[in-house]
Amino acid sequence: MATPKVLLFYGFAELADPDAIRLWQRALCESLDVRGRIIVSKDGINATLGGDVVQLKKYVKGTRAYAPFKDIDFKWSEGRALEDGTTADFPRLSVKVRDELVTFGAPDELQVDGSRVVDGGTHLTPAELHDLVAAKDVVFFDGRNQIESAVGRFAGAIRPPVETTREFIAALDSGAYDHLKDQPVVTYCTGGIRCEVLTPLMRHRGFQEVYQLDGGIATYGEAYGDDGLWEGSLYVFDDRITMDFSDHAALVGACDRCGGATNHVADCGDVSCVRQMVRCDDCLSSDAMCGGHTAKV
Repeated sequence: MATPKVLLFYGFAELADPDAIRLWQRALCESLDVRGRIIVSKDGINATLGGDVVQLKKYVKGTRAYAPFKDIDFKWSEGRALEDGTTADFPRLSVKVRDELVTFGAPDELQVDGSRVVDGGTHLTPAELHDLVAAKDVVFFDGRNQIESAVGRFAGAIRPPVETTREFIAALDSGAYDHLKDQPVVTYCTGGIRCEVLTPLMRHRGFQEVYQLDGGIATYGEAYGDDGLWEGSLYVFDDRITMDFSDHAALVGACDRCGGATNHVADCGDVSCVRQMVRCDDCLSSDAMCGGHTAKV
């Protein structure tokens, strides 16, 4: 029987022909029955994929054979199997070329030199993060949207009130975080790529001491699980929606209806509504309303 796994990765590179990379990546995935989402831009590649572990290893080998991608750090997590042995996490394959690997709405601000982002924050391993926290009074800054941070975050983190990544620039330019510009700020996100872009945006706006958690929450969770500085569940971009690092993960999310502790994220049930909400199972089963729309169980 197939062993399902999920693969999360990104890599920065100066790509002269992103569309050629798109065609190659689609052909590679289709040949291996690997599904998920891949974004390619002039600045590199960003993807989350699911499939049988053997086929995914072949995909990794094929992708690393391309010189600009040879040093990509591929992160693995458990997938879910269907009765026929195929993965349940990604029903289809999407490979697209976009102006930005992460849509901050500032394609001209990001500069890539080889495989490195120019003016990015200082990278910290999970162990180095613990050392920094022990040495300094640091501020954690969540680089994800509010639904993601609602169900899990680092203790005491600042959670900008954004629904999409595109709203971060307006939040930074609003002056709401100017008091942090002379403090050590540690940014974090799911796998690391959003912080690769967010940190130079912050430095260009006067933030002096900016760090980023290398490999994101996913790497931190592998190292420390729920016995470190992380609290709650990790929002993920597949059919699982959230995942825990251990059997004793804290419930830090609050149901938008009753306020009860939960890590459950539900889609709005109306086709005209694209919102998500944190909602407990009891309120979902009672067909609770979201702004006039039912939540999708």
